[in-house]
Amino acid sequence: MAKKKIALLTGGGDAPGLNAVIYTLVRACHSMFDCEMIGYKFGYRGMYLNEFVKLDRNSTSGILHRGGSILYNSNKDNLFNFAVEENGKIVKKDVSGIAIDNMKNEGVDTLVVLGGDGTLTSARDFFRKGINVIGVPKTIDNDLPATESTFGFDTAVNIVAENLGRLHTTAESHHRIIVVEVMGRSAGWICLHAGIAGSADVIIIPEIPYTVDGIVRKIEERDAAGKPFTIVAVTEGAAGEGGVPIVDTIVPGSPDAERFGGVAKYIREQIEARIDTDKHEVRHCVLGHIQRGGDTSPADRILSARYGFKAAEMIRDGEFGKMVCLRNGKMDSVTLEEVLGRGETGETAKGGAKTVDPKGELVKVARAMGISFAEK
Repeated sequence: MAKKKIALLTGGGDAPGLNAVIYTLVRACHSMFDCEMIGYKFGYRGMYLNEFVKLDRNSTSGILHRGGSILYNSNKDNLFNFAVEENGKIVKKDVSGIAIDNMKNEGVDTLVVLGGDGTLTSARDFFRKGINVIGVPKTIDNDLPATESTFGFDTAVNIVAENLGRLHTTAESHHRIIVVEVMGRSAGWICLHAGIAGSADVIIIPEIPYTVDGIVRKIEERDAAGKPFTIVAVTEGAAGEGGVPIVDTIVPGSPDAERFGGVAKYIREQIEARIDTDKHEVRHCVLGHIQRGGDTSPADRILSARYGFKAAEMIRDGEFGKMVCLRNGKMDSVTLEEVLGRGETGETAKGGAKTVDPKGELVKVARAMGISFAEK
């Protein structure tokens, strides 16, 4: 086999486990075949600017446990619709050809892309232009239907569950109601798992419309049982009956331009309007990027290693235009076209996002434990 030159990049938001994928992929590739490896900095922007670092055993030593990405992340650099300055004005252009020329000039013959929907959509489009591409799915939200589990999810659940436990003790001490806002966008996986593990009293997820009256009922129920404090865990993209999620900011150029935020504050204010605040103080807490920072959990390190090893096998076997996935507990692959759809042809990916089944096992478990979903 001729010597390969492989490029990696990490696009979109950061996630615990990215470094573990890089760590394993670099070692697996070097053990399987003769190769050189580089990593583009700041995702696709690095391809466009031809900014990269050498990846080998030495440069990736000691990163297995670390969160974030040694290659850095960017979620605003779609090279097929990239902002450039022309004649003093900012215009959007397809600059993917420049990135491809940079790759060819460096002798890169394979590109491994670690990212979410937006990053992998560009990976699909580069494959259509003749680039040997392999995708590795990344999201802490665990909402990708093409794979059973994504790395970063377990770490996020651990962090949220730990913080719910910490808030539990201060809420009990002051007889407070604390509303905790959790990441996940329009999928309630993090909130549901962490809410159960962290002993939340109310779990609010996008898949089950909530009512403030439902939350208040749970507060009154706990008061009557001699538990004058309540922890409410809410997914950032949750909405009440007939409502829409609260958008905090809009970030132009990002695949997820609408950034949810503010639901915990809103719920706090609504609770305050319905209860005796002399009896209970109500607070809200937004965990934010704490959920995706710090060291990667052992479970995510192992899962990431499996993703990285499978990607190396796919490079060796020439399985391009595909994404690594977990199916029936085993590592597998699926075409990027199947995962993302066909874009301009009008066809879309099957199934949409993977969301919580309101009648699923975990929801039933939570209900049996006495957790409320604040329904009408």
